[in-house]
Amino acid sequence: MDSEKAIAAIKEAKPPATDRFTYLTIVETNISPAVLPTLNEVLQDAELTQEIGWDLVYNLVNLPGSDECLETIARLGNPREVILKVLETLELLSQDDGYQSDDESEAGETNGEKSVPFKQKFITLVNMLSILHKRIKTKYPSRFLATSLQTIYSTYRPNHEMTAAVINLVRSLAGNKRPPLPTRKSSVNVANPDQHGDATKNAPDPEADKVTEDPTETAIQERLLLSFATCILESFVNKNDVAWAPRLLEFYNPEKIVPGRKTLMARFREEKELSEKDGAVGQLVALIADLGLSSCDKTFLSQVSEGPLHTDPLSKSEDISKPEDIGLLTGGCVILLAYWVFSTTVFDSDHPVPDMHIFPNHLAMLEKFLQDDAEDQILKAPGTVQALVTIGLWLHDKGLISEIPKASLVNQTTSPDGPTSDYMSYILCVTLIAVFHPQLHVRNAASCLAGLVLHADPADDDRLKILYDLLENCDYASLKACAITWLREELIAAAPNAQAAPQNLAAPNNQAPLPSPTLQPGAATPGTRSRAGTNMNVFAGPQALETVQYVVFPNMDSLKELDLQELVQNLGTNAPFFLQAVNFALFLWSSADKWRRVLPPNLDATVKERWFAPLKDAVAKVKKAVDSGEVEGRELGSLQFDLDVLGERLSRLEAAEGFAVEK
Repeated sequence: MDSEKAIAAIKEAKPPATDRFTYLTIVETNISPAVLPTLNEVLQDAELTQEIGWDLVYNLVNLPGSDECLETIARLGNPREVILKVLETLELLSQDDGYQSDDESEAGETNGEKSVPFKQKFITLVNMLSILHKRIKTKYPSRFLATSLQTIYSTYRPNHEMTAAVINLVRSLAGNKRPPLPTRKSSVNVANPDQHGDATKNAPDPEADKVTEDPTETAIQERLLLSFATCILESFVNKNDVAWAPRLLEFYNPEKIVPGRKTLMARFREEKELSEKDGAVGQLVALIADLGLSSCDKTFLSQVSEGPLHTDPLSKSEDISKPEDIGLLTGGCVILLAYWVFSTTVFDSDHPVPDMHIFPNHLAMLEKFLQDDAEDQILKAPGTVQALVTIGLWLHDKGLISEIPKASLVNQTTSPDGPTSDYMSYILCVTLIAVFHPQLHVRNAASCLAGLVLHADPADDDRLKILYDLLENCDYASLKACAITWLREELIAAAPNAQAAPQNLAAPNNQAPLPSPTLQPGAATPGTRSRAGTNMNVFAGPQALETVQYVVFPNMDSLKELDLQELVQNLGTNAPFFLQAVNFALFLWSSADKWRRVLPPNLDATVKERWFAPLKDAVAKVKKAVDSGEVEGRELGSLQFDLDVLGERLSRLEAAEGFAVEK
């Protein structure tokens, strides 16, 4: 009965029975899902809708089933006023909603009635904008478009449905001038009223400018859409792990895949949720290509690696007078590059690939993104950072290390600003990713890339210097553990009749096994020339261990001065480094005859006294305290595992023939 009264009131009060302000109040008072069909009939009056339609947007979008009414308002209302109201509504709803995840698909209830989830409200409002912007007739339509794109970007949530709506909007406004490029299809689709609706119902712009559109407007709007598309691409990849770096490692190293374990490559092929991520990114990349960015020329690469860092190009819309004033989001461009090299390699797709090298181009990209607060940048943009690692892995695989020929690098003298500095800077950037990235498989991929680039340095004394610097100055135990692994690989590669380096003996604490950058015999180390002017590789004799012995096997007597709590904290923090150092000692002294050529005289005796004995006693003391219940804490399980492994490895080292400890 209440619905019947509401419908009657909306019909009977329609102007001229009442003035428009009174009628608007009556509509807002009686609005509910039951009256929507009647209201849509009333809104077919274009003159009335131009006067009141814009003021109904907020209330209508919160009602289930209001899409037809809102589409009518988009087609018949005053486009300028309705656009402003749509953008205001988007911002208000976004603030009320906060961040919602992809799981937000079910409508809740408000006062006993179903409410519309923000995801659906966003899609409906974006659909309205795809109609409204094509109705505006003004000299500078880009000014309206720039404001809309900025608001959409700030309220966008990177889920599949919202992404599909955004793609529909851009394709609609871009005009589909040519067929879209082939792409990996997505099964996620949303309604597109501009494409499937009846454009003949659109009313003319009642405030149309009498002057014609500025000649540069088409190019400016296309550039705005392209910039917007790069922003959406980065936002989507930063919130949806696409696992490009670890998948690329699987592709490059099939022999290292654990038998029986499902690979990421297989999971992204077979699991719908993961394959939809590939599909969405593929559609965004195809959209960017349709908007004109489909080549990887020197100008584009120069902008990405050497140009300014554009973090919010849509915010400068008020200063636009020509297309060149509009930047592309640098992070989005990096992700585009990573997608091109990844899909070309893994999917055998037909995409451009960059003509660049690790030095200087990729180093410049890394420094640009990590130059200020590296930890904050990595955590804020994990997808962009993974894209950087992906590009680095691809460049290394293609042998694109440096623009300078290897022979020229080898013959140069080490200087603070020379190749050593470049390799050191590069490895520092990549190891920061290996420490701070939130995803384990990206940390592992970054560790692998750092090792690969270290081994690619053609001067062995450079490599030794970098290893020493990492072991002495690095604050992160997991990276010091990686440095020991790389040191072992250098010794193996420099050995007579060298074989490929083995897998890591153990992974750092709380990490999966790290992909070991394999050194092939004769690659990087054998046959290279030390900058000291000798053909003798520093890793082929005792010089390397003589240099690093005090940072690999430091004096551990200080552990004796710590109380139990301090000792627990020390072992827990440094367990990855201690474990890898013990593994390295086992490597050296379990086959002492084999590695005698690299062992400095009496190294075993000094290591036993300053490092082995204090460490063994400390591990035993803490293990006893843990077993007796004296030590508690959330990380107890992990600590107990580390202590068990350390204790077992130390016992094996103690019994090693080349490291016989006197009892």
